[in-house]
Amino acid sequence: MRETTTGTILADWQADHAEKFGREPLKLKHTLHRSELFSDDRLARLIERADRSHYHVNTRAKGPDGKKRRREGEFGKLTGMEVLEAVRKGDIWINLRAPQIADPAYGELLRDMYREFEARVPGLQTFKHITTILISSPNVYVPYHADVPGQMLWQVRGKKRVWLYPNEEPYVTRSAIEKLILGELHEVDMPYDETLDAGAQMHDLKPGEMLHWPLNWPHRVENHDCLNVSVTTEHYTSAIRTSYAVHYANGLLRKAGISNPAKQEAGPMALAKTALAGAVKFSGLRKKASKPYTIDFAVDPQAPSGVRDIPPYALSL
Repeated sequence: MRETTTGTILADWQADHAEKFGREPLKLKHTLHRSELFSDDRLARLIERADRSHYHVNTRAKGPDGKKRRREGEFGKLTGMEVLEAVRKGDIWINLRAPQIADPAYGELLRDMYREFEARVPGLQTFKHITTILISSPNVYVPYHADVPGQMLWQVRGKKRVWLYPNEEPYVTRSAIEKLILGELHEVDMPYDETLDAGAQMHDLKPGEMLHWPLNWPHRVENHDCLNVSVTTEHYTSAIRTSYAVHYANGLLRKAGISNPAKQEAGPMALAKTALAGAVKFSGLRKKASKPYTIDFAVDPQAPSGVRDIPPYALSL
């Protein structure tokens, strides 16, 4: 069983939150920051147990144009505590995907989180739950991007600022979402410029606060000057599944030469596109595109930025 001192997870639920869930951004209080699951000891153990296919570790480097680009790396043979030491003083962020595989207590926590939402939002039925633990250095930022499933961001340690942008042009195009779903675009490859900030919502998150936003809303994140530990959760509903299928089918239609296929939320055409997406996706006729990552650094707590260069190699995750 997981160790926890939290009791219930949602700490300030109000009646009107149920009506807003999935329709507009929600900033809520939670109790995950009180759990032993997010202590240094438990996080270090997770890092040590993480299969290579279950984590990303990133840093930034200046390119020829002077702008910083994201780099993908590896833990090497470090202990979990050594990795955490490098994160504290470096320029690193870590995504520990599927932590429940290494420690089932995180799976129990994930189920508890969604049980609470489903108990409070009438008619809400979620499935295909995924959680990721994010451990990141002071002042690190996550570039502008959008996600395919429903999303929540739970702040556990440290502070960060989050910008949320509407799911509409010019912030995001249907074509970009289609490419994300087809696997032809990495999340953080979406175009961004500062003029988009005029239409954004800005939220500061501290331990014990979380954000939920509507489907496919682009967002970006900046840490304050402190180590951060956060949790993301992903989920699907029947409506999200339909949206996914319609985007998938529209991506196929666009590739076939239809320049701007319509996006249906329901009805016969949405059902037809769902059938098309299912037929293609599960027939094996089209394999999901995969862009391999180039691994070119290893975490190193002795290096000034917490990383050292290694000979690059390609890895599909």
